[in-house]
Amino acid sequence: MALKIVTDSASDIPKWVTDEYGLHVIPTPVVIDEKDYFDGKTIFPEEFYNILQKGNDIKTYHINSQMFYDNFLPYAKKGDELIYICFSTGIAGTFNAANIAKTELLEEYPDFDLTIIDSKCASLGFGLVTYYALKMQQAGATKEEIIQAIEWHCEHMEQIFTVKTLEYLLKGGRLSRTSAIAGSLLDIKPIIHVNDDGALEPIEKVRGRQKSLKRLIEIVGERGKDLSNQVIGIVHGDDAKTMETVREMLENTYGCKQFMDNYVGCAIGAHTGPGIIGIVFLNEESPYKKYF
Repeated sequence: MALKIVTDSASDIPKWVTDEYGLHVIPTPVVIDEKDYFDGKTIFPEEFYNILQKGNDIKTYHINSQMFYDNFLPYAKKGDELIYICFSTGIAGTFNAANIAKTELLEEYPDFDLTIIDSKCASLGFGLVTYYALKMQQAGATKEEIIQAIEWHCEHMEQIFTVKTLEYLLKGGRLSRTSAIAGSLLDIKPIIHVNDDGALEPIEKVRGRQKSLKRLIEIVGERGKDLSNQVIGIVHGDDAKTMETVREMLENTYGCKQFMDNYVGCAIGAHTGPGIIGIVFLNEESPYKKYF
């Protein structure tokens, strides 16, 4: 029997982390021209953004209970303890589907120890939470300590984004046609954060791409704590050049030294489009730093 930590591909956790820690990442489904693909398994970000920009019909749906059952079953059979760090209920129905699978598995394996945690985070927000949990496990922390740390880091993780185009927010129903047309004419770039309910919420409107990036950096300073001594997450929608610019801005402004970066995957990228930039960071100094 062993303790295992699992997450899903909406965490946008980099491949080097999955390789180094042997992390199991459950792939999020995406439908392209009526055909199912699985993020990080049968489709990858570079290919996904090429398809997205060509205008193909793309839809997403959350991991369903049968998929969870199939992914959890091997751990139940082996008698492993499992912690699953899940995509926010404020954005998708992942948490409920995982709990349905848990209920079914407990009927067959009543001793199966599965803890499902609603991260109320998106993208690398809960990717970083997962990374901290893995480091704690490697350092010898107990299951109870790891669960407490996951909950603390989820609560104190800030996640802010801006998009390059309003087209995909319009397609996804997150923006009215009138607002999209007016916003495009005025070159409006919304600043979006993940709120306390774990939902994506626009908080400001800024004119121009450069001003929107500058505003992201300002918000990091307004909300972040101990920035030079924590890992800062940066995600991008097929725009590595802008991501590097943002990294330099964070280094020069706040002395940030540790970064984790990756693409925004299919789960969010399908609804925000290419060019999205996001920064994730803690708003308090972590009480679990001794494990990192």
